[in-house]
Amino acid sequence: MDSEPLVFVGIDWASTEHQVCLTSTDDPVQRAFAHDAAGIGAMVDWLCAQARQPGQIAVGIETPHGPVVEALMDRGVAVFAINPKQLDRFRDRFSPAGAKDDRRDALVLASSLRTDRHCFRRVEAMDPLVVELREWSCMAAELKDERIRLANRVRQQLWRYYPQVPDLADDVGTAWVLTLWSKAPTPADASRMTEKRVARILAAHRIRRITAADALAILQRPALTVAPGTAEAARAHIAATAERLHLVNRQIKNVTHRLDALVEQLAGPEPEPGQPAEQRDATILRSLPGVGRIVLATLLAEAHQAIQARDYHALRTLTGVAPVTKRSGKSRRVEMRQACSNRLRTAVYHWARVATQHDARSKSRYAALRARGHSHGRALRTVADRLLSIACVMLEKRSSYDPQHEPTHAPKTA
Repeated sequence: MDSEPLVFVGIDWASTEHQVCLTSTDDPVQRAFAHDAAGIGAMVDWLCAQARQPGQIAVGIETPHGPVVEALMDRGVAVFAINPKQLDRFRDRFSPAGAKDDRRDALVLASSLRTDRHCFRRVEAMDPLVVELREWSCMAAELKDERIRLANRVRQQLWRYYPQVPDLADDVGTAWVLTLWSKAPTPADASRMTEKRVARILAAHRIRRITAADALAILQRPALTVAPGTAEAARAHIAATAERLHLVNRQIKNVTHRLDALVEQLAGPEPEPGQPAEQRDATILRSLPGVGRIVLATLLAEAHQAIQARDYHALRTLTGVAPVTKRSGKSRRVEMRQACSNRLRTAVYHWARVATQHDARSKSRYAALRARGHSHGRALRTVADRLLSIACVMLEKRSSYDPQHEPTHAPKTA
């Protein structure tokens, strides 16, 4: 901050009404504001009137995003976010018995921000492209989860009367499997299918890993004996679910195209001939082994501030790579970190997993850790630790990945 704040504010946000506590040299002042345009506008006007400049006001809040945060930052007010679990610890200062109240929570936020500002994280305005990228990457994750749920429902119904179809492919939610099922929704229909019709379906979807003859042989295996009405009921259920699966498949394709477009915008235009290329963060991270579309989008969206600051230790913490040490007296335990971003943890896990398949150093590091008795997950976290360290060095030097480069930060293997 340009100047030391004079007014400290805590906001306990809610869906209908926000409790606000203002502390300065006088006694705390409590007010409530409705969650609508007029209420949030009145809250911001009231807070800005408490100091000569908006920069002299510091606001503590649990969530680092939303209309309240955006309205405050738009007026130049400094906003600090805190993990709800940390706030719960600060609450014990005011009520050892564990009493909880929205007004008290606002007071706890304001008081804690005044005495322990180092425990809060300053919320910075993000590039509009990064904001959009975060939303699209969240949509991609939600759509994939929805697709898995729908595909599992289809598989369960096929298991009741038509187990031949899941034998065609591991993923029964793909378009070609659903299309083939729609042409032969029962074993009786499959017995009348011809190899030529199956070949047309496979060619239309560009499927080469299975031939028409093999697919038809699988579908025409002996059918199960089921109770009357079972096949008809399961068929109706699959037909309804397949419509949603087709929609989700199309949406995933559209989201993928949009993610690629946003990442390309963040990477910047291609340099003109004869001009030196300016290395952007997206371009640098994309050069690392194991970084694909989803991993790159998640890193840029969910760890934007840490990447901008080239903060290796913050990245270790956010992604869950850094372990947690619990020491008391003679006992000492090192455990996996649970307090982290689940989306970043998943992205970094798959980053390290793919890197061990395509990068020689990552593969040898993983093999050495497994030989020492480490679990698969712990070995991958150590590989990810090294990759994060290399990424920070690359970002600092504005250079692409060099397989022979060693990190200057020493990743901890615990």
